[in-house]
Amino acid sequence: MKISEAQTIVDNWIKEYGVRYFNELTNTAMLMEEVGEVARIMARRYGEQSEKESDKSKDLGDEMSDVLFVLICLANQTGIDLEEALRKNLDKKTNRDHSRHKENEKLK
Repeated sequence: MKISEAQTIVDNWIKEYGVRYFNELTNTAMLMEEVGEVARIMARRYGEQSEKESDKSKDLGDEMSDVLFVLICLANQTGIDLEEALRKNLDKKTNRDHSRHKENEKLK
């Protein structure tokens, strides 16, 4: 699925099942909440914190998808074409960092 297709699918879902978008501030708060859920899994499953029994059944992919969904909602609300924004961002990173990471002794 292309990112533009995902943006259309989310927009259609909101219109059919969500009635309307939550406002941008609410969606930003929801995005932070969802990122926190991903962070919790990462810290416990892959980090040094112990994983609680109740967290072991959490689906990391599902939580990441929640982050993506809310991010797409925000992009749709603010008129951002995420495909174009990502393309520009990758170009920026390529120009800025084309040799930086290869020359970083910490990464060798």
